Amino acid sequence: MLRCFHRVPLLAFPLLLARVGAPLAAQDYHVGHTYTLGGDGGWDYLALDTVGHRMFIARQNRVMVVNPDNGTLLGEVPGLNRAHGVAFDYAGGHGFATSGGDSTVYMFDLKSLAVVGTIHAAEDDDAILYDPATRRIYTMNGDAESATAIDPATARNVGTIPLGGKPEFGVSDGTGRLFINLEDKAEIAEVDPATLSVTRHWSIGPCESPTGLAIDVAHRRLFSGCRNGLMAISDAEAGRLLTTTPIGRGVDACRFDPGTQLAFASNGEGTITVIHEDAPDQFTVVANVPTRQGARTMELDLVTHRLYTATADFGPAPAPTADHPRPRPPLIPGTFAVLEVEDR
Repeated sequence: MLRCFHRVPLLAFPLLLARVGAPLAAQDYHVGHTYTLGGDGGWDYLALDTVGHRMFIARQNRVMVVNPDNGTLLGEVPGLNRAHGVAFDYAGGHGFATSGGDSTVYMFDLKSLAVVGTIHAAEDDDAILYDPATRRIYTMNGDAESATAIDPATARNVGTIPLGGKPEFGVSDGTGRLFINLEDKAEIAEVDPATLSVTRHWSIGPCESPTGLAIDVAHRRLFSGCRNGLMAISDAEAGRLLTTTPIGRGVDACRFDPGTQLAFASNGEGTITVIHEDAPDQFTVVANVPTRQGARTMELDLVTHRLYTATADFGPAPAPTADHPRPRPPLIPGTFAVLEVEDR
C-alpha cells in the first residue's frame, strides 16, 4: 500500500458505467448507500468480520469498527501508529492490526475490542492475513522486504520470510500456499508458510507496481491490480502470467467473488472495474462503476455480494517545495465516508 496517512485521489475523471459484451446477465453495480463516519486521519484497508458482521477500517492511529448495514460506529481499537490492515483468528477470538509506524502488530479481543498485547513484526508492516492451513497470521513488511509469521495462540513472532522485494498485498489458497505481490519487482512470490520460505517467483509484466491481490481458489487464478491501469491475471498452479485486462488508475485493492465469478479492482480515480471470469483462461471487463475520487481500498461481502469502499473530501494541495515536490491535498475533517456498492 502507499506509505502515507491517507489515500490521495488521482486527478482523473471517473469512467462511465459500461458493459463490454458481457457473457452473463449484466450486473448493474452502483453506489447504493453512503455512510459518513467523519473522524480525523487517513485510512487504509477495510476488513469484514464475517462472524460478527462488522467492518474494521484502519484509521491512522486506530481501527474503526462499523456496522456495514447502516454505517453505525460500534467502537474502536486505539493506540496504533499508522494503522494499515486487520486480520481475524476466530478460533482464538482475537483480531490483529498492523501498526506500520512502530513495526508492531496489535492483538485485540474481538468481543470487547480491548488491546490484549503487541507483537514486534518488522519495519513497515502493512497488509496482513490469516492462513487457515498453518493457523498463523502473516504481515507484509514493505521496507523490510519480508513477511512475518505470528502464532496467534501464543501471540509470538515465530519467523521471518525474506521475499526479495517489497511486498504489498498477500492471499492464502487455504491449502498451504501464500501468494504475495512484490511492488518494486512486478512479481508474485509464492511462499510455503510451513517452512517460511519462498518457493518461486514469476514476473507479471507489463504490470507496474502491483498492489491489490485476489484469488479464485477453485480455478487457481490470481488477480493483481497494477498502478499502470492493468489487472494482471496469473495461473497460480503453473506460476505464470496468463493475460492482462484494463482497469482504472490508482488501484489499491482487488477482490474475487466465487459466487458470481467476478473480480473487482477499486481505483483511486473514482471507479471500481468489474471483470467476469468467462472461463479459467478467458476474462471480460463488464463494467467500470463510478464511486468517488480517492475510493481506492475495498472489501467484499461474499454473502450479499456487496462491495464497500471508503474516501473523503480533500482541500487544495499546498504549493510544491523542494522537499515536497508533490504535496498531498489535506483531508477535510468530518468528510470520511464508507460507500456501499450493490447490484440492483
